[in-house]
Amino acid sequence: MQNSELATRRTDAISRGVGVQTQVYAERAENAEVWDVEGRRYIDFAAGIAVVNTGHRHPKVIAAVKEQLDRFTHTCHQVLPYENYVRLAERLNKAVPGDFKKKTIFVTTGAEAVENAIKIARAATNRSAVIAFTGAFHGRTFMGMTLTGKVMPYKAGFGAMMPDVFHVPFPVELHGQTVEDTLAVLDKLFKADVDPSRVAAFIVEPVQGEGGFYEAPRAFMAKLREIADKYGILLIADEVQTGFSRTGKLFAMEHHSVVADITTMAKGLGGGFPIAAVTGRAELMDAPIPGGLGGTYGGSPIGIAAGNAVLDIIEEEGLNERATLLGNRLKQRLQGLREAVPQIADIRGPGFMNAVEFNIPGTKTPNPEFTNKVREKAQEKGLILLTCGVYGNVIRFLAPLTIQDDVFAEALDILEASLLECAKEA
Repeated sequence: MQNSELATRRTDAISRGVGVQTQVYAERAENAEVWDVEGRRYIDFAAGIAVVNTGHRHPKVIAAVKEQLDRFTHTCHQVLPYENYVRLAERLNKAVPGDFKKKTIFVTTGAEAVENAIKIARAATNRSAVIAFTGAFHGRTFMGMTLTGKVMPYKAGFGAMMPDVFHVPFPVELHGQTVEDTLAVLDKLFKADVDPSRVAAFIVEPVQGEGGFYEAPRAFMAKLREIADKYGILLIADEVQTGFSRTGKLFAMEHHSVVADITTMAKGLGGGFPIAAVTGRAELMDAPIPGGLGGTYGGSPIGIAAGNAVLDIIEEEGLNERATLLGNRLKQRLQGLREAVPQIADIRGPGFMNAVEFNIPGTKTPNPEFTNKVREKAQEKGLILLTCGVYGNVIRFLAPLTIQDDVFAEALDILEASLLECAKEA
């Protein structure tokens, strides 16, 4: 079987709305390596978009899932509940930042977690407005894409968005948007467009994902918490991509001096199996009436079993520390290439949630063409990379935190060679 044959079949059978970044069709995977249907090996620096932080097919995740398969696969928790759902909720209630009593619900996807967080915030505050940020990504459902701060490709062609959602520029000093600028826009928004007493929640990614891996400044997060408290607004931290050790902490909000009222999570929680969660202050989580939250597959026994195993692995294998070590090695390697690759405009990211941004040399003009050439060159050499950012000029690095040292070193060599070749050809 050939990749090209499958690509033709895919085009004929699947909606073009489901875009793909590669035409590499996976056949099997192990930890940080993937083999395609033609038998070619790749090093995976995408991890299913920060899903398999614990690596493809981690033995403990697979064992937990197999054990659950031998017991039962589905009852619907709202019909016949099960103990491991309760246990994982207890563990998240303890682990999510915040020194207060918490409760949790489980759903299936990150977008669904975001939807439910908004529902909970509205029910708890009896308010409807929500404030999000430019560059944000919160999913492809109608509320998710409305909250998302990027039109192409997420909102284009889908008509009117959900009402009562407002956007404020995310502070990115590299692009000339300071914390003070953002706060000034927020103040103007309160004066011109929405009464703060009508706002249910702010929703923010501690590190923007699709938007370009920009870390929320600590002063900004502290001020956002202060403003939220002043007006009785809830703070929702979208940790769907940042969660589960990716930033060197179990949750990215641990890098900040303040905590969120509600936290959404998914991706890395399941180690490759669908599971998502919302954890928040107990009194907020109890605001919806019974039956107002949930879903047929919400908290699938299979995903729950995987989630419990993932938390065990993170603790047993020291993945928070491992993320910081890997990220430092990657950033150091990239810093050493600045002179030879003048397109590099910025290298950033906490833990192993890292990115490199490219501009046209000597300017502040984004360079998506160079960015895509680096991605393609690396893929030719056997390294899978992902791009992101509002301008498409950022490469993000999301390798499994369990990647073997020799495989990681090989990946860095491929990355360096790809950057140098593209810089020379430019």
